[in-house]
Amino acid sequence: MKFSKITPVTVATLLALGLTVQAQASDRYVIQVDNNHKGLIKALTVRMGGQIEVDSDGFIAATFSGQDLSSVKGLLNNPHIKLIEADVKRYPMALFNDDAGNPETQQLTPYAIYQSQANQVSLNMGNAKRVCVIDSGIARDTGETGGGNNDFNWSNITGTSNSGTGDWFRDGGPHGTHVAGTIAAADNGFGVVGMAPGNPLHIIKVFNDAGWGYSSDLAHAANLCAQNGSQIISMSLGGGRANSTEENAFINFTNNGGLVLAAAGNDGNTTRSYPAGYSSVMMIGANDANNAIANFSQFPSCTTGRGKSATTDETICVEVTAGGVDTLSTYPAGGTALVTATADGTGFSAAPSDNTGNLNGATYHMGLASAIDSAANGKICTIDRGSISFADKINNCANSGGIGAVVINNVAGDGPVYMDVSGSANIPSYGAAFESRSDIVGAANITISASASDYGYMSGTSMATPGVSGVAALVWSNFPQCTGTEIRNALKSTAVLPANGDPVKFGKGIVKAKAAYDYLLANGCAGGDTGGGDDGGDDGTEPAPCKGGPKKCG
Repeated sequence: MKFSKITPVTVATLLALGLTVQAQASDRYVIQVDNNHKGLIKALTVRMGGQIEVDSDGFIAATFSGQDLSSVKGLLNNPHIKLIEADVKRYPMALFNDDAGNPETQQLTPYAIYQSQANQVSLNMGNAKRVCVIDSGIARDTGETGGGNNDFNWSNITGTSNSGTGDWFRDGGPHGTHVAGTIAAADNGFGVVGMAPGNPLHIIKVFNDAGWGYSSDLAHAANLCAQNGSQIISMSLGGGRANSTEENAFINFTNNGGLVLAAAGNDGNTTRSYPAGYSSVMMIGANDANNAIANFSQFPSCTTGRGKSATTDETICVEVTAGGVDTLSTYPAGGTALVTATADGTGFSAAPSDNTGNLNGATYHMGLASAIDSAANGKICTIDRGSISFADKINNCANSGGIGAVVINNVAGDGPVYMDVSGSANIPSYGAAFESRSDIVGAANITISASASDYGYMSGTSMATPGVSGVAALVWSNFPQCTGTEIRNALKSTAVLPANGDPVKFGKGIVKAKAAYDYLLANGCAGGDTGGGDDGGDDGTEPAPCKGGPKKCG
């Protein structure tokens, strides 16, 4: 069968979705209005040529085809309207990285659980706080990417369907299922385990078939989260420009005792993404398994304004981080290719190309593979990236008699290389990370297998955000009397800044569940301080080593 995977072009597109796309639609607007006058304004909107898209508490959203903002304000000149503003697009934030491992036959614990001490705290299910996941739906039944994933406690999961985006229980892409698994995949002996295994979830599917939604969709979703009993909102999404209707929805949720978290963004720069950039929303950055900041994790300044008018607010920048690089979690069933790769018995990360297949044989290093080399005959070619195209490298391997190819990235920290091999010979071809080069080059034998799987890897602040959401749910279940803001403060007060870690990028540091639990136990919900740790340690308590999993732990 042909395995579902992300091509290099798609990965680049998803990277850009963090912020570099157009921030707003040209003809859709949010109209704030008192509920008791909403009927009048809806009628006026339709009479003036508008098509109502969202009807929610305190606002509607409508499309006025071909009309700019000033024209719409002129059409809807009515004293009952509080505000008309552009409806801003919001996008998922993730890079896809499938990797080695076989959770189909055993339960694996992702490295971020050990790193965040989630394995040291038990979920108190009797006081569990429902997490509202606003994303692309979840794979309970067959959807766009694959079938239902059985690694959830489905009796604890509810959702809200939408006529525009479809059933909440059918995936509109794997992103939402991956996010949900990071929070709450079940502890059941197979697959993966979430930060708060089996925690109740409410799923709201906001992304359309094109892979994006509007700020008004998020505002409406926040209202639905509250109406359905959620205390935590987790959003692995974002986009450019603030929107006051969207912001007010999250302010209301927070003021009512809830906690809202959102991804910082994946452009690796200082741009502020929304909704993460609102003060009422906890902005989450991403780190890797070695306690280093992810190179894609955005880090907007905590300071706004200039000179004497400059103000600093730590709630509008990165507050904490969690593991978000090569994060193993749930996919729609059969919705990804899981690759297991070893070089002389040592595992390494491998990314599938369009040409997959099993490999087992002796190796030959072709360097840049810029020419045919008969010494590669009958062997697996190991090739360095650079100089010529991936397709030309693979063709030179095949024309030399090679039976497969492993192309090694030439940039540290970028993970295994995803290749566009259009036009290449049909031999199994995989990408590898630069960090694995010493294991691959010179190895006598390489073995690679690829199969359809219910589990796979993604990278992004999208993956870190549900990690922190799960930690928040885990800790909060043991201190149900606290407010969401008090849990937020406890996570920040006990996060650990790694040695030489940049607080601009890490915020207070990597979130630590056991440390937050101990802090609340000792100090109560009000807490004792607001600073994070700064020595790179865990208050003397080290998490258990990651054993048997497919990734190296930090």
